[in-house]
Amino acid sequence: QVRLVESGGGSVQAGGSLGLSCAAVTIRYCGHTMSWSRQAPGKERELVSTIDSAGRTTYADSVKGRFTISQDKAKNTVYLQMNSLKPDDAGMYYCKTSGGWFDDCRGVYWGQGTQVTVSS
Repeated sequence: QVRLVESGGGSVQAGGSLGLSCAAVTIRYCGHTMSWSRQAPGKERELVSTIDSAGRTTYADSVKGRFTISQDKAKNTVYLQMNSLKPDDAGMYYCKTSGGWFDDCRGVYWGQGTQVTVSS
């Protein structure tokens, strides 16, 4: 079992910045691919960014150049730095694991979500 603890959401004006963090509570580093997704009211959840155990990253086209995903393996934590925020970036942001090296932590787990509000 893996528990994900997210933090860092909040309210910001357009053009501002926010940083999100997601700590994976596990016995040891599990080599997950970690990702951030978001969901705005009335819209489907969309993938924002991923980072794998080797540090390879992907970004949705809508956030490229503005968002940066990173990880601290020692803390088993993934971060999402969001700059130049737009009202369209608002929504509930969810952290997710996938994959993993060991049977006791392998799998898909979702965090509880953290709200991001961007005012114009």
